[in-house]
Amino acid sequence: MSSITNDSLSAGKNSLSTVQVVEFMLGDEHFAIDLFDVKEVVEYTTITKLPNVPGYLKGIIDLRGEITTIIDLKQRLNITGKSLKDLESSRIIVLDDNVSTKKIGILVDEVNSVSTFEGNDVDSTSASISNNDTAIIGIIKRKVKEKEKERNELIIWIDIKQLLRDIDASLCGHQNVPAD
Repeated sequence: MSSITNDSLSAGKNSLSTVQVVEFMLGDEHFAIDLFDVKEVVEYTTITKLPNVPGYLKGIIDLRGEITTIIDLKQRLNITGKSLKDLESSRIIVLDDNVSTKKIGILVDEVNSVSTFEGNDVDSTSASISNNDTAIIGIIKRKVKEKEKERNELIIWIDIKQLLRDIDASLCGHQNVPAD
């Protein structure tokens, strides 16, 4: 099983002027999470389904002797675009231990690269359309040259820690229950 580890990808923390992210695809949209929230990227392996859990909790895998919960990020974020590849060619981004006390992996269609962006490439003012989008840190703009024309490619930068907090809150049933 091939993998990319955080140790082999980075030498230190990102500074205020630059942002280091792992870029990936969900459907035909570009997304990113902070590089330092990623432990490794592994190939798809058979996922054991769990009963009575929300659909975005795909199940669990045995990753080198550790039970790891797999979250289907596309389903959790309500991304409806079809995957360009079959499930077996998707990737699992295993999150670093600083992100969660549990072993968590997120299922994505494809991992593109590890990239560094300048702070001025990130637009955080338009990131959150509504208050429900608290897991979006910003929109990263990357200039792409296509047939002698230059255009901006937009990458949605997700706060994976906030997204996991939102998942935990929904699983714990934090609902307003009227008092008797």
